[in-house]
Amino acid sequence: MREFDYRRATGVSEAVTLLATGQEARFLGGGTNLVDLMKAGVESPDLLVDVRGLPLDRIEVAGDGAISIGATVTNSDLAADPEVRRRYPALAQAVLAGASGQLRNMATVGGNLLQRTRCGYFGDITQPCNKREPGSGCAALAGEHHNHAIFGWSEHCVATHPSDMGVALTAFDAVVSVHTLDGDQELPLSDFYLPVGDTPHRETALPPGALITGITIPAAPVAARSRYRKVRERASYAFANGSIAAALDVEDGTVRDVRLAFGAVASRPWRARAAERALIGGPATAEAYAAAADAELAAARPLPHNGYKVPLIRNLVVDVLTELTQETTR
Repeated sequence: MREFDYRRATGVSEAVTLLATGQEARFLGGGTNLVDLMKAGVESPDLLVDVRGLPLDRIEVAGDGAISIGATVTNSDLAADPEVRRRYPALAQAVLAGASGQLRNMATVGGNLLQRTRCGYFGDITQPCNKREPGSGCAALAGEHHNHAIFGWSEHCVATHPSDMGVALTAFDAVVSVHTLDGDQELPLSDFYLPVGDTPHRETALPPGALITGITIPAAPVAARSRYRKVRERASYAFANGSIAAALDVEDGTVRDVRLAFGAVASRPWRARAAERALIGGPATAEAYAAAADAELAAARPLPHNGYKVPLIRNLVVDVLTELTQETTR
């Protein structure tokens, strides 16, 4: 591991100023992704700015029902928060599905959003990877890609974003708050992750040197009846093969509101807007749910070895929305 300097920030502005003093500086939260990449030689910062001590560890409900989550809130505290569990149960379920208890105790909300979109080739410095070394190629295209993207990929990268929490936050229109040397900014999560294109090493729209300070989820009554479902190759901690965050409001057999987002299918959490449009105002039936899933999956481009994700996501949509319908009509 390359030698690096370490500084502990005592304030948000100080943290951003400290980061600017390093040529390849990084913020350090829980370190559950960054430190692993440093050990593998993938990341080699010259300075780590520790932000765990900043006063960004609170979860608060605003008067309008929106909920604000500080960037240094741990995943464990987020999943256990009673207001999160009541207002956004799919978010709590997603966090619990995302990692082992030990990792959840260390990992932070801000760090979760910034974990690298990656596959096995990204972590293997002997293999070409455009994300790790731009212009070197994508070994996964002709290699092992059974768990790679079916939406939005390019010939430059076919890796998927690993966050479970991000899928639920995407479904609920979360907004990311950041602090820069020029002041505070907000980024809708829908704009936070960049398309792959020909620059897969540029993953987010985060301004250079910016520090994530928190996330706000707007009030959404539909989110109170929501669910996160994750399919993976083993029941213990593992990345998803496919996942869904879904929320549903049904009245008199008609879908009044619905939120859908998929995980493990693209370089970012995938908001299923075509499926949502197909459902709102229509019948709350399994047939309608299948047709809506098909409308979304029409844009899928599976690779030779991951075509199973298309029926997997279709079945998840039908099953989870059917379960939510039954709960709504009880």
